[in-house]
Parts: sequence; structure tokens; C-alpha cells
Amino acid sequence: GEGTAPAPCPLPSLPRVLSIAGSDSGGGAGIQADIKSLLSRGVFAMTAVTALTAQNTHGVAAVLPTPPDMLVQQIDAVLGDLGADAVKTGMLPSPEAVAAVAGRLAHWQGLAAPLPLVVDPVLVSTSGHSLA
Repeated sequence: GEGTAPAPCPLPSLPRVLSIAGSDSGGGAGIQADIKSLLSRGVFAMTAVTALTAQNTHGVAAVLPTPPDMLVQQIDAVLGDLGADAVKTGMLPSPEAVAAVAGRLAHWQGLAAPLPLVVDPVLVSTSGHSLA
């Protein structure tokens, strides 16, 4: 009825992993590949997108980094509500993105049990295009 808050979204019963990486419009790498891999292993995938790319099997046409403040907001939105059992990083396109992610993960590490971190430093696409 009117004036009642919506029911909270139930937390997933699957293990939860936050992937912090770039988006691959071709679907073969980045956030898209992480989601596919995590789901295939029975893991609930959550994301913070570090950059948008225009790419396909022939190469990368463009990279648009996510502003660091938006990256922080994505991480806080996920970890502040859903939490995570682990975090995986991929493409971090700038020193500012690295600092933003490191700062937020340090913040959340201090508030809960240790949060396992998998670091996959992606700097160059398979086609040889610099991503950072």
C-alpha cells in the first residue's frame, strides 16, 4: 500500500564475487567474460565497470574510462548492500582508477572479514591495443 517501503531484495545464496574491470563490447573479455565464467561456476556475479570499450574480434576502436568518482560509487553500491565473498580486478585504465579501487577496497577490508582479492592486470588487448 501507500507509504510502505518495498521489500528488501533477498541476498543471493550463491557465493558472491565483485568483478572490477572494463566492458568488452565484443563479449570475449572483461566484465562480460567474468560474468560468464562466474555464472558457469555457480557464483553470483556483481560488477563495477572501469571503462567502456568499442571492440570486436579485429581490435579495439576506442576506450572510455569511467571517472574515478563513479567507480567508487559502483563499488560502494555493491559492497554496501550485497557484500562480496571475493573481488577480482581486471582492466584498470589509469593510475587514478587504481588509486580509487585500492582506496575503496582498503576501506571495505577494514569493515568486515578479510576479502580475498584476485588481481588480473590487463594492460593490452589480445589484438595488441593499449588499454591503460
